[in-house]
Amino acid sequence: MKRFLLSAYLFHLLSVTSAFSQEIQITVFAPLEQTYGEVFESPELMTMNDMGIDFGYALYETELKTEEENPTLEVENIRDYATVYLNGKLQGCLTDDHKSLLLNIAPGTYQLQIYAENIGRITYGPEILDNSKGLFGAISLNGAAIENWKMIPLLVRETSVNELTFGDKKEGDSPCFHKGTFEMNTPKDCHISIKGWGMGELWVNGEYLGAYWEENATQSVEVPASVLKQGKNEVVLFELKNNSQRSVSLSDKPVYK
Repeated sequence: MKRFLLSAYLFHLLSVTSAFSQEIQITVFAPLEQTYGEVFESPELMTMNDMGIDFGYALYETELKTEEENPTLEVENIRDYATVYLNGKLQGCLTDDHKSLLLNIAPGTYQLQIYAENIGRITYGPEILDNSKGLFGAISLNGAAIENWKMIPLLVRETSVNELTFGDKKEGDSPCFHKGTFEMNTPKDCHISIKGWGMGELWVNGEYLGAYWEENATQSVEVPASVLKQGKNEVVLFELKNNSQRSVSLSDKPVYK
């Protein structure tokens, strides 16, 4: 009898472990254009503040022409983080500590898109009176000024992910929303591991649960049982960097680097 009970307990334990280590496949995608706000146009860069953005994301877009191979993109101010795409292909990232980027391109004309993220406001120190966010100041390619910008607030956190239109094909590699489903017999507190992803936001069953970033020590987002359902559940991610991931996974414990 004791052996039977022990075997039953071990089987239950393995079932629980398996339930919280399941992989969630990303199967459908929603274009970011569904979150576009008012479009601003200017010869020069505008801060997020000037676009009325307190927190979140903005897209800086322009046509880029180069007669040189592998030119260097350089921005005077970036707060706090940005990903750089050319014709929908990720080139790299910019931060306030890393303001230049070597572009891996041949001479030609390209669509330059820079997706900037405002990590947070400065609350102390010498920059407290200059709390500008986004891209601002001079921006150049091999020393030549880049002008004529289109700037668009991205209303990612303000958007109801339940109202987004998803499709089974992802257009290009630019940032977008990713969705997958998973089954749960008994809802309970758990975590979704985002190891391998870059930077973005996460929702479960339409409930916003928080942001993630590959540079953080914690590589998972907590999911309270209250947002889960018995049976089918949905997870949605907005991914800024696009590390070409196609899955996340459930865990019963937080995931760290």
